[in-house]
Amino acid sequence: MLEKQKTASDNGNQKGDLTYLWLVIFLAGAGTMMVEFAASRLLGNVFGTSNLVWAVVIGLVLVYLTLGNWLGGKWADKHPLFAHFFGIIALAGVFTALVPIVSRALLSRSADAFDQLDLPILAGAFITVLVLFILPITLLGMVTPFALKLTILDTQKTGSTSGKLSAISTIGSFLGTFLTVLVLIPQVGTYRTFIITSLLLLIVALPGLYKHAKKVVFFVFLGLTVLIAGLGWLGVNGLIKSTKGMVYETESAYNYIQVLEEAEYHFLRLNEGQGMHSIWHPQEVFYSGPWSQPLVATFFNPPEVNPVSVERIAVLGLAGGTTARQASIAYPDAKIDGWEIDPEIIRVGNEWFGMDLPNLTAIAQDARWGIRHSQKQYDVISIDAYRPPYIPPHMVTVEFFREVAEHLSDRGAIAINIGRGPADRSLLNSMTSTVSMVFPSVFVMDLPNSYNSVLFATKRYDSSWENFETNLAKVSAEEPGGLIERSGQLTLAGKTQLFTSTLVFTDDKAPIESVTNRMVLNFLKNDAKELE
Repeated sequence: MLEKQKTASDNGNQKGDLTYLWLVIFLAGAGTMMVEFAASRLLGNVFGTSNLVWAVVIGLVLVYLTLGNWLGGKWADKHPLFAHFFGIIALAGVFTALVPIVSRALLSRSADAFDQLDLPILAGAFITVLVLFILPITLLGMVTPFALKLTILDTQKTGSTSGKLSAISTIGSFLGTFLTVLVLIPQVGTYRTFIITSLLLLIVALPGLYKHAKKVVFFVFLGLTVLIAGLGWLGVNGLIKSTKGMVYETESAYNYIQVLEEAEYHFLRLNEGQGMHSIWHPQEVFYSGPWSQPLVATFFNPPEVNPVSVERIAVLGLAGGTTARQASIAYPDAKIDGWEIDPEIIRVGNEWFGMDLPNLTAIAQDARWGIRHSQKQYDVISIDAYRPPYIPPHMVTVEFFREVAEHLSDRGAIAINIGRGPADRSLLNSMTSTVSMVFPSVFVMDLPNSYNSVLFATKRYDSSWENFETNLAKVSAEEPGGLIERSGQLTLAGKTQLFTSTLVFTDDKAPIESVTNRMVLNFLKNDAKELE
């Protein structure tokens, strides 16, 4: 048995015990949210951060907390002992520390399986890691009903006591949420966030165990606390993936960030690592990817378009700055504003991707909010914030594109990088329909050897592919073999027919997750097998 006393009322209901109990409840509430957000990031590093992953994490956490509430209430009715209460919190701390340690090898294997789209391993790893959270979260769920049993000394005050307990726990949860997202994960990483949460729970439980439990129990948990602290300092070094060629990794409040290096090329990967967000090479600047298409977006307008006519460029979704770097070469006199919501990506871009350009202003801000409040007009607006399944719903709507159009010059154009499946163009078609509600001229090209298409749109009715070829021919004569010519030729090579959809995205209704989830599942079930 843990306890020294027979019942809570025998020794545990002194004023000092209850005052300390409120502090424990506050920190347990914080610990619950710390575990939940660390769990979402732990899985997001490998499986991505789509709403589907979030739904699974939140849903199961609620199930585990419900189970804990039920068990905690039954246990407290039978054994309303402070020793048991503090023992539950200490055990929650121990099992919290085990989650990153046990899941480490499993998630490392999952990261490799994700690169190879090995679905059985992915599914098994995902389920196994979720199972790891049953014990710590269920134990934390037991805290509230158990504490309620210990704190109700006067049945006439049951309502006020219950309300006070819930309020203290909720405030703790509020603190735990922001502490984890804004401080712990960006500063110490996911694994050490689990360790810190574990130590928080153990340290707050130890004084209660010392007073109310047998000394052997206290010293066992004290020893485990020291061991876990050592693991946090020495044993868990924070490396999340062992990807070939990885030269740098970090975590921010928004993303897990990797930099890979191969043959002098740098590649930026985020979260689960499907797709390259930016690329850099010390000499080569053309990469046959979607980054260069904004350079020729204005060529759909009537002649004559030339580099001098492009004075301002906006990049919504700056990432490591590949488009901005290419634009600064193609249009050296143009001023470039780039919006990237994650300031850590901007820092990585400056350090690893040559993004510290004199004509680039990198803005750590949500792109829609930023373009809406900009006082400038742009000749080119590049939108590269879409990559299934991580497409911001507020950046695919008719209302968003109206705001974009308001900041586009009369001879300007937009270029949007959009993902698709080998045989599934539903997202692209819906985006075409949505953009067409605002812009009179819309064009699409498929990027060869990829699952990307680029959608162009202008504010003019007389824009055309014929204009594009005429403008490109003139620029090519002046810049043979240059960046603009190569970008234009790639665009022409991918010229494709325009298709629309009955689905138009609006701020009121933008079911982007259902579209992208269906597209990804179709790819995993059908197209991926054909590529093997």
